[in-house]
Amino acid sequence: MPDFVFGGVRAMPKPLMTPLDQIPVPAPKADEIYRTRVIGQSFSFIGLKALLGAAGFHTSGDQVAGLAADDEVSREAARAILSDLTLQHIYDHPLTNDHGEIDDIMRVNYDIDLTIFDDMAMMTVGELKDWIQKASGAQIKRAGKGLTGVMISAVTKLMSVHDMVYNTRKIECPTQARTHLGLAGSLSTRIQPNHPTDDLNAITALTWMGLSMGNGDLLIGLNPADDTVDNIGACLIHLDKIRRQTGAPTQVCVLSHIRTQLACLEEGAPLEILFQSLAGTDATLREAFDVSVPYLDKAWQTMKEKGVLNKHQFMYFETGQGSEVSYGKHCGIDMSTTEALTYGLCRRYDPCMVNSVTGFIGPETHKDSLQIIYANLQDLFMGKMMGLPMGVSPCFTLHADASSEGQEIAVELLTVAGANYFMDIYMGVDRMLAYADTSGHDDQTIREIHNLKPSPEFYHWALEKGIFKESRDGQITRDPNWGNPAIFADSKQAWNDLISRVPMCYGTSNAGPRMANHVNRKLKQNIAVARVAAKSKLRFDELEEIDFRLIRSQANNIERHHADPDAGAHLCEKTRSHLQSENRDIQILITDGLSAEAVHQNINELLPVLEDGLQSHGYSLGQTMVAPHGRVKLAEDIARTVNAKLVIVLLGERPGADGKSSRSLSGYLIYRLEDEQTQKLAADFSNIVEIEFENTVVPNIYYGGIPPMEAGSLLAERAMQILDNKAAGNRLNAILGSRMGLSDIIRESKVEPQKTASTIRVHDFLGQKSISEADVMMLIHWGVKEILLSQRTIISPLAGDLLKQEGIKLRYNDALI
Repeated sequence: MPDFVFGGVRAMPKPLMTPLDQIPVPAPKADEIYRTRVIGQSFSFIGLKALLGAAGFHTSGDQVAGLAADDEVSREAARAILSDLTLQHIYDHPLTNDHGEIDDIMRVNYDIDLTIFDDMAMMTVGELKDWIQKASGAQIKRAGKGLTGVMISAVTKLMSVHDMVYNTRKIECPTQARTHLGLAGSLSTRIQPNHPTDDLNAITALTWMGLSMGNGDLLIGLNPADDTVDNIGACLIHLDKIRRQTGAPTQVCVLSHIRTQLACLEEGAPLEILFQSLAGTDATLREAFDVSVPYLDKAWQTMKEKGVLNKHQFMYFETGQGSEVSYGKHCGIDMSTTEALTYGLCRRYDPCMVNSVTGFIGPETHKDSLQIIYANLQDLFMGKMMGLPMGVSPCFTLHADASSEGQEIAVELLTVAGANYFMDIYMGVDRMLAYADTSGHDDQTIREIHNLKPSPEFYHWALEKGIFKESRDGQITRDPNWGNPAIFADSKQAWNDLISRVPMCYGTSNAGPRMANHVNRKLKQNIAVARVAAKSKLRFDELEEIDFRLIRSQANNIERHHADPDAGAHLCEKTRSHLQSENRDIQILITDGLSAEAVHQNINELLPVLEDGLQSHGYSLGQTMVAPHGRVKLAEDIARTVNAKLVIVLLGERPGADGKSSRSLSGYLIYRLEDEQTQKLAADFSNIVEIEFENTVVPNIYYGGIPPMEAGSLLAERAMQILDNKAAGNRLNAILGSRMGLSDIIRESKVEPQKTASTIRVHDFLGQKSISEADVMMLIHWGVKEILLSQRTIISPLAGDLLKQEGIKLRYNDALI
């Protein structure tokens, strides 16, 4: 077939958001049987879903869900068939949900440029792959506008590691908020200053540490431990205060549920970037993440009208292969295809940043470093081909067969492939979410190896602060203030007081861009201890002080428990046959989850306080249950079986990266919507017609987070709020609203930042056809250090002389226009 060439006329931009009912999608068709022969063997696959799943790289998640090929020969047979399918064939066969319907996410994926698609429709998937290998980045990105997520997933399944790295690095996807992101030669970072109790002093210390290492130009983004309006509002105010006080040109975000963020916006909180986790099936999006496409549409419109940075791109999404499989809502679609469908949803909102966190869930989706690395590269290519500003978190959990060595290999490959950004989690271990990700040391190492700079606005700020310096040959290097967060403090003692609040801090000494060896050794020792906790088992003789009954899930050993989330979510038949309706208000369930040590370290102090608090207010309790190898959703099976209104699950969380946090327990409060009126209110709120349960969580219960006795009291309070209001989760938060006068606190916190010439470091001339001497005189007055312009911009001779004389740098980037 001849090389595929696009027409020379630039397509007119389509409306940003087509109404769902106006997106044309072909009617669902009956499954076809796809057949082939490979060296004398016959193979057949029933339906496009089965073919896509069988063609995918082997992963534990697809295997457990029954979506993967039986063996390597079957996989290659599926890839041969897939190679010969036309894009038109894939277009004509939209994937459906478990009811045979086209869900909203599949529909959104068909919101493509049909002019571009029509030019490509008769290409086979194999021909598309070959064309991509030859095409420029701009051509690939333009082609992506005419393709659905399923088509892009299909071609990615045919690619090797080198194919993905080579093709991805050609594509540039720049965006703009307060800073210009994704420019050629740049690598951005998000500071993630998480703390198990949202301690604002510790958050300050971690943010200052990240800024001092030249990180945070993408975002200062906090994952909160407590998703209430009051807490999220307080955290937004605090991060905004840090940004203004340090003068760092960046943006801030608190990654709570989108409903909570919008409630804070209504109260007047400084909401700059709106965040939400997304999934690739509507069932997962609605039932697991409590959000829908229509709600996201309204949220985008609200931010466009009221958000702080509403003149720029302001949406931030996190995705990652496996959530659909983990929640059992994959609808028969494999993990990489649902991930591509998620990117089709992201594309609808023209986001400022998208981050894939494949590896975050654990071995039930990706069991080892190889599976994670390959999936990371898939995500980066698929997202960038769909025009998304992709960051990647090559993360892992301590109960997976993955390691920091595998992570560092992934970071190198992803950098070469052109990832827009990485995370900065101090020392690479998250203090609240209990997983491992890239650190500020990793980010600086990568910058120096590949000579990559942060966004230009942030880079010049860091030069002024003495964090970076630039050598005569243009290489980025560390200046004396790199890694010295005390530059932001009033005194050295003030900094020492702040850093003392940070858990899992084993020292602040550095050796070049890396941790000093003695610091790294302490970190690795604690990680080793935490890995042991992930394999620990309940010791029933140590629970003799508790009046409990032993029950069992369908996960009869720890290996099945880690690999198959569904097994730990259901009672075994023997246990079910011994239980009956008990009609209690509350049933308490204790399970090891992913750390039996967490149960043994906390339960004897927590449980008496919880039981006394509930019984003193007249609530009836069933006899406490203990279940080895249980998941949170086991509570739903128990609630139905014993007819409890509320099940409180005390579950050992996956171990964090030190001795203390490996003992972290969480309390999940699973509320059963028992009466028709309550169920209707919940259905109206969530847009899930058959919703049966709502849940609230109290995480990080351990000495280092919420002490167990305090947690017992807090859980009792939460349980009473749930039963009094007949609501849990986001609906309960909406009912309770702000209880501490958030709007007054916001009003008192607002201090206008000083506007001086030094705050303007980069000026954007991309939309301007020419630059005159007067323009340059204005830049000199403002103290501008760098300008962004197009190769087509005409610079007058006098303007050129002045730019050279003042040392103002020129950065050409036509990918922005």
